[in-house]
Amino acid sequence: MNTQLTASSLFTDLKSRIEARQARVGIIGLGYVGLPLALLYSEQKFPVTGFDIDRRKIDTLASGGTYIFRITPAEIQAAKLNGFEATADYSQITAMDAIIICVPTPLNEYHEPDLSYITNTAHAVAPYLRAGQIVILESTTYPGTTEEVLIPILEQENKAGLKASRQGAAGDNDVWVAFSPEREDPGNTQVARHDIPKVIGGLDPQASEIAAALYGAIFRRTVPVSSPAAAEMTKLLENIYRCVNIALVNELKMLCLRMNLDIWEIIDAAATTPSIFPGKRRNSTSAPDSSNWPAKSTWPCPTT
Repeated sequence: MNTQLTASSLFTDLKSRIEARQARVGIIGLGYVGLPLALLYSEQKFPVTGFDIDRRKIDTLASGGTYIFRITPAEIQAAKLNGFEATADYSQITAMDAIIICVPTPLNEYHEPDLSYITNTAHAVAPYLRAGQIVILESTTYPGTTEEVLIPILEQENKAGLKASRQGAAGDNDVWVAFSPEREDPGNTQVARHDIPKVIGGLDPQASEIAAALYGAIFRRTVPVSSPAAAEMTKLLENIYRCVNIALVNELKMLCLRMNLDIWEIIDAAATTPSIFPGKRRNSTSAPDSSNWPAKSTWPCPTT
């Protein structure tokens, strides 16, 4: 069988399995990002396996319990009835069709990004990869991480000599790779998870198409961008915008306190302008509808 036929077969097969809700989805990292994502796929009847190195999380989920305040035991039990299971056995990665990495990326003592969770996960996953899988990184990180950190480990440490597809037509020895930033907002109960658009940056067009099909099965809207680095930068812009706005409002609050003014009165009044607040559409001539904004405890930005 020539490479082009194999490429077409692998691509068509995975797309078909996703559309039929038969693709096996592996979620690595069952924290506040990974576990809700696993539940979304389970609700859509995908066979889902969660991976985590924390045995307490595995045992809690196995007993039908929860450790995240927004997720109830009933949701975990419903997912288990749909076939969801959690494990620390990374050899099961081989059985997955899609592998989504949702591990933390904290800052170290020098305020530099700690990528050890990503690299450790890549080392754990690489030996069990097979051709025709898609690997998606969701962890917040700097532009270039997917291509400069994750992919080299996956390519160098797998046992089958697999490569990340870069030409838009995966060969019989390729896997697809993409980056899609998490946008989970743990304190926000007003915006349903599936209503948050999903940004997707594939290493090649096929990776983007497969990732869009995978996420499109659980999110109402997907937003493709040109590359993993573009998707990584998108997440940084969101976080920077949020931090700047929070800092601005905090400073303004201090000034209002000194002047005996109510900061929320000021914000509510200012929200009637279309020019500066979230919810405004480009070229809009009317003020945003503040009734759909997040709770004030999470203002001003609806996602993290």
